[in-house]
Amino acid sequence: MHFNAVTSLFIVGTKIEGLLCLVLAAFWSGLVAVVADSRHGLAVNEKGAVSNGNLYYFSWAGLICAVTLLTSYLRSAFQIDIQSELKTRSARLSVWTAHMAAAIVVMGSSTNIFKNDCVNAFVGDEFCRRTKLGIGLGAVGAFFALVIVFMKIYTSKAPFLLEAVLGAILVGSFAFGTAYITSEQGPGSPLGNLYYFTWGCFLSSFLLCSSLYDDYNAAKSMGGGDNNDLAMEEGNKTNGAAEDDQI
Repeated sequence: MHFNAVTSLFIVGTKIEGLLCLVLAAFWSGLVAVVADSRHGLAVNEKGAVSNGNLYYFSWAGLICAVTLLTSYLRSAFQIDIQSELKTRSARLSVWTAHMAAAIVVMGSSTNIFKNDCVNAFVGDEFCRRTKLGIGLGAVGAFFALVIVFMKIYTSKAPFLLEAVLGAILVGSFAFGTAYITSEQGPGSPLGNLYYFTWGCFLSSFLLCSSLYDDYNAAKSMGGGDNNDLAMEEGNKTNGAAEDDQI
């Protein structure tokens, strides 16, 4: 229907296409939740390792495609560019949001492994301690990111010092946690959700600290030496970007 000039009038940019994109995103989200769950044993085994590579990777690819279709539809039909909105709303909002999503997956995957291997079938103290660490890091990472995302959405900025402290805690925690969880005796050693998203949390926290460090150096070179000036500068940049978009 897209390729044909006549039938494209009935689908491209219409509510029908939007509904189809929404349904696809919902179905693929449910599918990924099922096939990547160690309790069902479809794409991963009881330890969370990928046992069916095609099913695992193409399920995630299907979800990414569905979300891409939905965002493309919103951009074309309602002029809503989610990626640009996140960038112009406040600095690092998209990275904080990605970190929160990855941390939730880490917490959920660790919880499933703990139930399967440490409650139903005890496998050892060391393995269970590392699994508990995954649960704790995922919960803390998701909570910290949620606080910053909430502040940035409703106030367009977050205190620079708070963001820097939380970012430093996260990068230090996940630097240690990634090595501890994904090592040979850890629950995240097999390639699966816990492995990939633990590394994702570490990389996103590293990107956050890198961006904060760049902002600090930029503000310092302009004479903004204290934290209040840094936070004010970030808010001014955000407001300026929003005004440019409105113009």
